[in-house]
Amino acid sequence: MKAVSTIFRREFASYFNTPLAAVFLVIFLFLCGIFTFQLGGFFERGQADLRPFFNFHPWLYLFLVPAVAMRLWAEERRLGTIELLMTLPVTMRDLVLGKFLAAWAFLAVALAMTFPLWMTVAYLGDPDNGVIVTSYLGSLLMAGAFLAIGSALSALTKNQVIAFVLCVVACFGFLFSGFPVVLDFFRGWMPDFLAEAIASLSFLGHFEAMSKGVVDLRDVLYFTLVMGVFLYINALVLDWKKAA
Repeated sequence: MKAVSTIFRREFASYFNTPLAAVFLVIFLFLCGIFTFQLGGFFERGQADLRPFFNFHPWLYLFLVPAVAMRLWAEERRLGTIELLMTLPVTMRDLVLGKFLAAWAFLAVALAMTFPLWMTVAYLGDPDNGVIVTSYLGSLLMAGAFLAIGSALSALTKNQVIAFVLCVVACFGFLFSGFPVVLDFFRGWMPDFLAEAIASLSFLGHFEAMSKGVVDLRDVLYFTLVMGVFLYINALVLDWKKAA
C-alpha cells in the first residue's frame, strides 16, 4: 500500500499543477447549477430536495468523467513516460490502483464542492438528509465505475480523443442497458433471463435506488464489482502492451 500511496499523491497533485482541475471544476459546478435550478425546475417543484440535482448526474458523468479518464494512460503513452513508470519498483496493480484512486479522489473533490447546494436546500426547507447522503454515496460509486471503464479503455490507445470516444460509447451502453427500447430489442431474439441480465447491468437502475434513500448491498457490490473488473482489465491491457 505504500507504493499505491506514493503514486496516489503524485497523481492527485498533478491535477492541480495544471489548469485542468480549475477548468473541470468550473464546468462541473456550472452545469450542476444549471441542471438543478434551470432545467430541473427546482423552484417550480415547490419541494425542498435535491432530486433534480442527482437526476442529472448520470448524464453529466457520461461526458465529464471520460474527460478525466482519457488522460490516465493515453497521455502517459503519448509522452513516452509510461515506460518510465513501468521501470519503477512497483507492481502493475499498484500503478493502476494508485492512478485510479487519485482520479476518483479528484472527482470526489468536485462532488464535495456541490455542498452549498445542500446547504441551500436545507435553508429553504426541511429535506431528508438521509436520502441526500445515500444519493451522494451512489453518485460517487457511479463516478468510480465510469472512471474504471475509462481507465481501462485509455490504456488501449495513446490518442486521448479516441480514448474519450471509446469511454463515452462504453458508458452509454451501461447507462442505457436497462431502457425498455433496449430490452425489447434483446427480448426479440434471446431468452428473457439473458435480457434481464443485461438490464441488471444498467447504472441508472442501481443509482436510482440509492438516490431514493435505499442502500441495497447489491447496488454497492455492483458498482464495486464493475470497478474491480475494469481495473483488472486495465492491468491486463498494460501487461499486454508492455509485452508487445
